[in-house]
Amino acid sequence: MGMTIAEKILAKKSRLSSVVPGQIVDAYPDLVMSHTATWRSVSVMEKVGATKLYDPERIAIVLDHIAPAKSEKNALDQQKSRNFARKYGIQKFYDIDAGIAHLVLMEAGHVAPGDLIVGTDSHCTIYGSLGALGTGIGYTEVTSVWLTGKLWMKVPETYKIRLSGKFSKGVYSKDLMLYLIGSLGADGCTYKSVEFYGGTVLDLSVSERMTVTNLAMEMGVKCAFIPPDTKTLEYLSSRMSGRSYEEVHADPDAIYSKEMDIDVARLQPMVACPHEVENTRPIGDVAGTHIDQVFLGSCANAKFEDLAVAASILKGHRIHPNVRFIITPGSRQIMLEAMRTGVLATLVESGGTLTNPGCGACAGDGGILADGEVCLSTANRNFLGRMGSNQSSIYLCSPATLAASAIKGVISDPREFQ
Repeated sequence: MGMTIAEKILAKKSRLSSVVPGQIVDAYPDLVMSHTATWRSVSVMEKVGATKLYDPERIAIVLDHIAPAKSEKNALDQQKSRNFARKYGIQKFYDIDAGIAHLVLMEAGHVAPGDLIVGTDSHCTIYGSLGALGTGIGYTEVTSVWLTGKLWMKVPETYKIRLSGKFSKGVYSKDLMLYLIGSLGADGCTYKSVEFYGGTVLDLSVSERMTVTNLAMEMGVKCAFIPPDTKTLEYLSSRMSGRSYEEVHADPDAIYSKEMDIDVARLQPMVACPHEVENTRPIGDVAGTHIDQVFLGSCANAKFEDLAVAASILKGHRIHPNVRFIITPGSRQIMLEAMRTGVLATLVESGGTLTNPGCGACAGDGGILADGEVCLSTANRNFLGRMGSNQSSIYLCSPATLAASAIKGVISDPREFQ
C-alpha cells in the first residue's frame, strides 16, 4: 500500500518501513524551533535538573515576538534564552535583528524537503512549502525533544486538494486560502495532513506557496505540503550550503481520506471579518468598511514579494490621512532587498511607518488598537483582542487589498488600482 508525504516522512523519522494513519510513532525531528518563549523551555529543563542536550545542532532559537524587549520582564526572558544558547553552543541562534522565525530558518537553509520540523508556533506548517513536515508543539514538548531527540506523534490522515485555473486580476494565494478556510471552516481539516496539487500550484512562486501552507493552519491542519519541484530546488540551491536532502513525494496509490477540486479562476479578493479567520466574505460584501490602521506584516505576508505587491499599488499615491500604515518586514534579508529595490522607499513615501523585522503587531507588539478601532491586516489571525482592545476589530486580507484600502481609507477592491 502506498504512502502519502506525511506518512513517508514520519516513517523515516521513526525508523520504520511504513506507517498508517492513527498509528503512534516515536519520531526524531531534524530541527526543533523555539522563539521568544524559549525561556519557558529552559525553565522546564532546569526544573527537572537536566544538563545535557541530545543534539545542539538540531536546535534553532529565534527571538521574534516582542523584539526588541518592551519591558524588564521581556528583557529578562530574552536574556535567559541568550545565556542558554551560549552555554550549550546553539549555533542556530538568531537574536532580535533577524526577523520572524519561520522566514529566517527557510532563508538560512535550515529547512529542506523531507525534513521533520517541530516548534513552539502553530504556523510551523509553513515549512511544507518546501516539502518539509512542519508542525507546532508546546514548550514542555520542546524541552523533551531537546533532551531525548524524539517525541511521540500520531500519523495523520491526508486530504488532497487539486487547484486548477489561473488567478484573475487582484487575486492572490492569500485570497485562495481565505476562501478555503471560509468554505471548510476552522476545524475542516483538524489533525489532517493536506497536500496541494494541480497546475495552479505549479504556477505559484515559492513565496505564494509559503502563504498557502502557512494559512492552512487556520483550517486545523497538522501539516500541509506543496510537493517539491524545480522552483523549490531553485530556491534551495543558494541556501543549502552543500547539505544533502531527499525529496519526498506521495506514492501513486497513496490513500486519501478526502479529495477536492478548486477552480481558482472563479475566486475574487477575499476578506476575513472579525473575530474568526473562517468568517470570510468576498470583497464586495465588506467594501466601504471604515479602517483606522493597516498592518503589512506577519509570517503569512511580510515576504519581499508581498511588500512589492503593496508597493506597486501605492506607488504615486498617499495613504488616507485618517489611516495609520505599519510596515513590518518579515526578516532583515527581506528588508534589505526591499531597500535595494526601492520597494521600501515607495511604502514609506506613501505614508507608511517602518518597524524592525519581526512579528510586530501580529503578536500584539506595537500597533495596539484602542476601543472601537479597526485594523486591516495581512496577518493570519484576527481573534478578539489580539491587537489590543477587546472593543476593536481586525480584518484580514492580501497585501494588494491592504494597499488599495490604505489609499481610500475604507476596505477597497484592489482591482480598482490594477
